Amino acid sequence: MSIGIGLLAAGALPPLLPTCAGAMVTAVLLAAGLGELSGITLFAPAAALLLSGVASGHPHDGRFDWVVPPVLRATEYLYLLALGYGSGVPDPLVFVVLTAVVLHHCDAVHRTRCGARPPARVMRARLGWDGRMLLIAAGGVLGWLPFAYGLLAGYLVVLLVWETAASWLATPVLTTADVPHNE
Repeated sequence: MSIGIGLLAAGALPPLLPTCAGAMVTAVLLAAGLGELSGITLFAPAAALLLSGVASGHPHDGRFDWVVPPVLRATEYLYLLALGYGSGVPDPLVFVVLTAVVLHHCDAVHRTRCGARPPARVMRARLGWDGRMLLIAAGGVLGWLPFAYGLLAGYLVVLLVWETAASWLATPVLTTADVPHNE
C-alpha cells in the first residue's frame, strides 16, 4: 500500500525524514487519544502511511536509511499496543497480535540474513505494517476492535505456522555424509 503512495514522489524523497515525521505524528495522536477510542487515535495509521509512504519509492541507500524499518516497526508496535490497551481489548489478545507481528518480522530478517527471502506472496499475505494498522483502525471505526484484534491474531498465527511448516518441508534434508567435516 505504501509503495503505491511512493510512486507519487517518484523516488525523489529520501525515506528517513518522512518516516520519523510519520512516527512522531502517530505518537502524538496516540498520546492525545490515550485511554479512549477516538477518531484522533484511529487516524494515526493514515498519518503514518501518508508521511512514510511518499518516500517508499526512493532507494534505501542513504547513510541512515537502515533506521527506517526499525522506526516503522516501533510505530506499528506502539500503535497496536496503545490502541488495544486504551480501548479495552483483552490484554492476552493484544499480546498475541504483537507476538505474531514480531515473529513475522524476525522470520523475514533471519531468512534475509540466510539469503532466502520470504516469497513475495508471503510478504503480501502478511499485509505489511500499513495494512495491519489500517485493518485495526477499520475495526475501531466499525466498533469491532476486539474482533479485529482476534481476526488479525488468528490470521497471522495461521499464516506463520503454515509458512514455517511449508518452508521446513521444502528444505532439503542433509545426511551426515553431506555435511563437510573439518579434519
